[in-house]
Amino acid sequence: MDGIIALTVLLSLLAVAVALRSSYVYGRERRKLKEQVEESLFIYDSFHRKITRKEKLVAKMFKFADDFADLGQRINFFSENEDVKKWLIKAGYPYELSIERFQGLKIFLMIVGFFTGGISLILLLPFSQFMIILLPIFGYFAPILWIRSKAKSRQEEISYRLPDFLDTMSVTLQAGVAMDQAIRDIVPYFEGPVKEEFGRFIQEISVGVPRAEAYRTLLIRNDSKEFQILIKSLIQGERLGVPIADTFKQQAEEMRKLKKEMIKEKAAKASPKVTLVTTFIILPSSLVLIGGLMMINMFNQNKGIFDLFQ
Repeated sequence: MDGIIALTVLLSLLAVAVALRSSYVYGRERRKLKEQVEESLFIYDSFHRKITRKEKLVAKMFKFADDFADLGQRINFFSENEDVKKWLIKAGYPYELSIERFQGLKIFLMIVGFFTGGISLILLLPFSQFMIILLPIFGYFAPILWIRSKAKSRQEEISYRLPDFLDTMSVTLQAGVAMDQAIRDIVPYFEGPVKEEFGRFIQEISVGVPRAEAYRTLLIRNDSKEFQILIKSLIQGERLGVPIADTFKQQAEEMRKLKKEMIKEKAAKASPKVTLVTTFIILPSSLVLIGGLMMINMFNQNKGIFDLFQ
């Protein structure tokens, strides 16, 4: 009897050991397969990028806006769903914002502004009678202005970083590497929206999306002038059989020339602004200051204006 019990325990331990080893082998093979799939498909998009602690905190705060999403979609002055969708796409969906959450965020901040203004009115703070009106309005429009600014700055960053990316692509393609593989190799060394957009492009191509459709979605997601010119040139070059390496190189040179022209244009526009500031702010202020000193000098019966500083 004791021998049967001992044999049963031994067989049980052996079965457990085999099960543990099989589980370990299965997990190891699964990890290997996952790494191979990720390497072949280069699965990357803006949602898989490293999120900072600040972004996590803000994203959690934004979740409070979900309760007001339905109300926000009814009260959609200057923020129709189609417009919000365009802004979010061009901004890269910051802080995990969706259309519904964004619409709720407006109402949430408007309510916060109303309560803040009410507290200031109760405490009899200066200008509290204006704050109870202005703070809710500011809370409503602040997310709209913020997301539009975010979208604009993201597109400007794409235009700024694109020439360096194109130069690197041109050199890689001239070395004989295929375009898709070149993007897979180069994209990890870049940061920001250029990495996100081309990473998503490669992901779409890898899962079977037609190249023309992938190009079209790139154009929809981005309205950067330089980016639009590049993608349209790639589409045209693919149709006409123009070498892609030459296209990248030419586009990089043209973008740098365009950037220099834009800097010169901004500098030319800044000069009249400086003149206006000098004419309408600094000069009148100086005249008022000098006139005030002269009046003080007259009333004090000083011999000279510099006697005031003695």
